Amino acid sequence: MPLRIVFMGTPDFAVPTLRAIAGAGHEIAAVYTQPPRAGGRRGLEPVPSPVERAARTLGLEVRTPVTLRNEAEQEVFRSLGADAAVVVAYGLILPKPVLEATRHGAFNGHASLLPRWRGAAPIQRAIMAGDTETGMMVMRMEAGLDTGPVAMVEKCAIEPDMTAGELHDSLMSIGPR
Repeated sequence: MPLRIVFMGTPDFAVPTLRAIAGAGHEIAAVYTQPPRAGGRRGLEPVPSPVERAARTLGLEVRTPVTLRNEAEQEVFRSLGADAAVVVAYGLILPKPVLEATRHGAFNGHASLLPRWRGAAPIQRAIMAGDTETGMMVMRMEAGLDTGPVAMVEKCAIEPDMTAGELHDSLMSIGPR
């Protein structure tokens, strides 16, 4: 049964999940991503995020608020009438009114086997710590950082000579599944 989903993500790591959701026939009410940042030629031109570029290619509505903490943005989010929010490396902490604005809640795809390596840079931390295993987890989001009940897990071996880039790409392909 197709769902009405708000997708929230920013880097290239999130793009395959966005494409998978769209390809599975779900209705994407809007895509939230970080605002364009200075870059491009001589670092002066605003450059949209990889998720924004992918969303526009798919013909999806894109929203780039600086914050979700004000009531106006929260009302816009709520007015989308989504069944769920899917979050992959978005870059903003979602306030409680946003977490509670959809029928089924918000679900975060996170690149570690929580509770190990909460927060930013879980791939790099796993490599630096010499971990032999990591994975992708999907959890129902709560107000805390990377907390909430786990919905799905897929593990991934970290080979002794694996780079953070290789692990990134491996986990990026697991995420959409």
